[in-house]
Amino acid sequence: MMKLYTFFRSSAAFRVRIAMNYKGLPYEPVLISLPRRDHLSADYTSVNPQALLPTLDDGGNLMAQSLAIMEYLEETHPQPRLLPEGAADRAYVRGLSQVVACDMHPLNNLRVLRHLKAAFGAEEDKLNNWYRHWIAEGFKGLEGTLAKSGKSGRYCYRDMVTMADCCLVPQVFNAQRYECDLSLYPLLMRIHENCMKLAPFIAAGPAKQPDAA
Repeated sequence: MMKLYTFFRSSAAFRVRIAMNYKGLPYEPVLISLPRRDHLSADYTSVNPQALLPTLDDGGNLMAQSLAIMEYLEETHPQPRLLPEGAADRAYVRGLSQVVACDMHPLNNLRVLRHLKAAFGAEEDKLNNWYRHWIAEGFKGLEGTLAKSGKSGRYCYRDMVTMADCCLVPQVFNAQRYECDLSLYPLLMRIHENCMKLAPFIAAGPAKQPDAA
């Protein structure tokens, strides 16, 4: 059985949990507490020198970075698919995924917020404003891209669950946690609502994880 190094509030780990659930892949969760800085321990950095979550261990093959892990799962367990057929549509879905994973999330990562506080003395209200600003920037572009493309349906890509949905849902959870105004993104919120009716998304949610208590 595969092992997934995870933390219940890690949005990157959340993405991979959704993907694994959707593909019906059982895994053993290895719980890494970010608040306790378990990810900086020698035990964990010997597994993942990047000291980030998640890490997937598939029979001793160690993989980091959520998008790379999802691509690996797509290649090794192709059904049900998380990428559509056709090079253009696959690039489109990958692009939506990267808006979240590459443009939005890195700016609001816990280590960035900690650095802003430690190095620049940013107070809680300023950190929250920082977070909300980058959520707004990212979601504005994502909402506009989905609207312009005409390719959305129940989910980001028509009526097919894809990597883009795996990335979107955790970011909405983060935005709700920071009390962002999400009324400006009706298309994103409709897609989120549809996703959260599906068992793989529900089971992957932070509140459902063993370390959430």
